Amino acid sequence: MKIKCLIVDDEELAIDIIEDYIKRLEFLEIKGKCKNAIEALNMLNSTKIDLIFLDIQMPGLTGLQLMKNIANPPQVIFTTAYSEFALEGFELEALDYLIKPISFERFIKAVNRYFKINNFNNLIINEKTEESSNPFIFVKSDKKMLKVFLSSITHIESIRNYVTIYLNDKSQIKTHNTISNIEQKLTEPGFLRIHRSYIVSTDKIESYTSGSVQIGREYIPISRNYRAKVIAFLEGLSI
Repeated sequence: MKIKCLIVDDEELAIDIIEDYIKRLEFLEIKGKCKNAIEALNMLNSTKIDLIFLDIQMPGLTGLQLMKNIANPPQVIFTTAYSEFALEGFELEALDYLIKPISFERFIKAVNRYFKINNFNNLIINEKTEESSNPFIFVKSDKKMLKVFLSSITHIESIRNYVTIYLNDKSQIKTHNTISNIEQKLTEPGFLRIHRSYIVSTDKIESYTSGSVQIGREYIPISRNYRAKVIAFLEGLSI
């Protein structure tokens, strides 16, 4: 049985992360993605939803206000950057309250709670098995396909029709490809496009400014077109 899910968040990156997590689990199904509470309300009036992944701070109607205005709401897991709304969230009988940035391990625990409450014990995920996997891609270079573990990538650079993948051990892999195609293959949420020509691994970022991120000795530029999205993501990790 598929659990029908709705993602509601005004940040595209946050939607992408939850969407990626859902797609990894075969018994979850995405029925819709909404960027505000009004869109979500319309969706809920027309589509059966079992579980909502719901942001709180959104323009117009907040996630909390949305839940208060639904007569028989589906079960909800709040996803937010603000811990101060946790009490009110649980007063609305939320299954869980996830603080951004959300790890896959924490996401699994929240989904497991849904299964337990609804007596779907046979569907509970083995968290250790999920976390022990080490995702990889194959990249064509020098007439052969090379296995590249995603955890080993520090950043990716595009120059004309070639892409260079930089690795933890300071080695490089050059491939005839486009950076957009490589981006689609990166199944882990820990990668961030910061420029037309650059993707970075977020856990390799050592510092940042409004114009660049530092990875090792490299200062990688953040372009104007990506700046708002990148800075919003990084500020969500800042204190």
